Amino acid sequence: MIPNPLALIAEITHRCPLHCVYCSNPLEMAAVSSELSTTQWIDVFQQAGKLGVLHAHFTGGEPLARPDLTELIAGARVAGLYTNLITSGIGLTETRLNALVDAGLDHIQLSFQDSREDSANWIAGAKAHAHKIELSRLIRLYKVAFTVNLVIHRQNIDHLDEMISFIEQLAPERMEIAHTQYYGWALKNRAALLPSRVQLDKAVEAVAAADQRLAGRIRVDFVVPDYYARFPKACMGGWGRRLMLVNPAGKVLPCHAAEVIPGLTFENVRDRTLDDIWQHSPSFQRFRGEDWMPEPCRSCDQRAQDFGGCRCQAMLLTGNADATDPACSLAPAHNIVEAALIEANSTATVSQPTAASSFVQLQYRAENLWSYRTNPE
Repeated sequence: MIPNPLALIAEITHRCPLHCVYCSNPLEMAAVSSELSTTQWIDVFQQAGKLGVLHAHFTGGEPLARPDLTELIAGARVAGLYTNLITSGIGLTETRLNALVDAGLDHIQLSFQDSREDSANWIAGAKAHAHKIELSRLIRLYKVAFTVNLVIHRQNIDHLDEMISFIEQLAPERMEIAHTQYYGWALKNRAALLPSRVQLDKAVEAVAAADQRLAGRIRVDFVVPDYYARFPKACMGGWGRRLMLVNPAGKVLPCHAAEVIPGLTFENVRDRTLDDIWQHSPSFQRFRGEDWMPEPCRSCDQRAQDFGGCRCQAMLLTGNADATDPACSLAPAHNIVEAALIEANSTATVSQPTAASSFVQLQYRAENLWSYRTNPE
């Protein structure tokens, strides 16, 4: 018997006013015209509740781009789900925040790109930093749990102490300091984003000091780049073991990047129930358990902890989704990650993220979207 999933990641739209150089969203975005309707999403939440799901994580893209977000939050609450909004904050006014909390919003996870305004706006590709700060003060006025998420990478990691102090002033219950994970645009920009070993070691020290200093006031979670780890991350808690994701068009995936794996067909909630998909779909069965594992995974003591690592990362780096994740030090293809680390730790000048060259064009779009999101008709 397959245990029920613990959480549903509701990727309700791929629309987003930001253009972060580390974005792990798929490069092929779901069109607005293909998005599930309000009624269809509420049915998904009802199915999730009956399946035993506990949490609904509203994400995107930017979930605030959906004008029906309040109705969706209410629908998830009625289904008995704990609701978490993962957001850039663009489009969130006091009026809208009040409506979301009244509808049953339990938690807000607000992302920051840096503590320095110019850098934060550059990384995001939009003038969003000042709004996020003001929004953080507003959130504290409501009875809703508050997490600040900070993505760190080579371009901002050297002033992590400053960023931690900045987050502390925002007074969240939890801060999540997460290194870039290399999917989507982040993989394309890896050479400009992967920190050196010296940078990482200093970051680990800074986080450890903050964790000790803030104990009892702010919980500190830290996600390191698995390129530097001995063993790979247990991506999503294992393929099809704990989480399921529904994308804007209704496809049900084991993780946000699963569509990079060729040959897999992902079922749609328009055609099959969540329960049926979770229990029986070939896509969720594909990498469950251990039968698919090659050596050295099959005989490794870590296989019940890391499940062979990330299938999508294996596909992206080796061209074979069945391969041991190259981030693992025991992987036959570990030399791919070692080569990236040699580059990251060389004395050569590291270029800026390649996507930055398009920010001049994107800035106009971002500012127009900013105006629309904050002043919707």
